[in-house]
Amino acid sequence: MADTQQVDPKAERKAARLAQQISSFSKAHGGAEGQVAYLGERGARIVLVGEDGGWGDLVAPSYEIAEKAVEKSGITRHESFDGEFAAKVKTGRYEWSRMAGIQVGGPKND
Repeated sequence: MADTQQVDPKAERKAARLAQQISSFSKAHGGAEGQVAYLGERGARIVLVGEDGGWGDLVAPSYEIAEKAVEKSGITRHESFDGEFAAKVKTGRYEWSRMAGIQVGGPKND
């Protein structure tokens, strides 16, 4: 029996581009792991954490495209951004000042 599921070429190209970006991030950071989070109508967020603690994210137009991109890139995928995975993220002074600024009403212009 033939497979009647149609492949959307635009979605395939987007997944391939995202997979290439994920692979580039992984190469630049000595390897990487990721997690896909549903954003609703906006799509899905792919959170990446490098072996060196560097981190970043990408947004895919759908959860399915995000899953496909992560699969194509070959990185390890986590089901959640749990404590063990989150502990791999290394933050610097910039992130801490931004987080503190958000908590107290925004960054200060000194």
